[in-house]
Amino acid sequence: MILKIKQSDKNILEGMLINIPSFTQDDVSVAMELINVTLNFKEQTDYNIFVYEENNKVLGYYCTGRRPLTDAVYDLYWIVVNINSQKKGIGKKLLEHAENFVKDNKGRWLLIETSSMDIYKETRTFYLQNNFEIISRINDFYKLNDDLIIYGKNYNKI
Repeated sequence: MILKIKQSDKNILEGMLINIPSFTQDDVSVAMELINVTLNFKEQTDYNIFVYEENNKVLGYYCTGRRPLTDAVYDLYWIVVNINSQKKGIGKKLLEHAENFVKDNKGRWLLIETSSMDIYKETRTFYLQNNFEIISRINDFYKLNDDLIIYGKNYNKI
């Protein structure tokens, strides 16, 4: 079941983020900042976080929002699955929910940014397998030899 985030999910999500080997402390801090904004400022509409629950246990989440200064472009800021629950289709269900959220809100594009580092190879493959296209690459973006890769799906073309 996929539900809007609630306050009791916060510590569970933080533990989940900390246990993902590819995430640095900075990554966790940024993810937690978005979680805190979502939980503490109910009137905000920049970030929308949904959690995946199974047997009353949170196993993953995603965060999406409309990109500032656009009329219908959304970013998928985070999609995370508990390290012990990966490769079970939870990420795909979260991604499908995010896509439906974007379409339900009349979104035209969903964009996803990730790193070119080898540790993110499975992540990049996941996006391609779910019919996202590489729409841009910026060399040496995060640091030398760590490119920014932007995936996208245009719902006006589907």
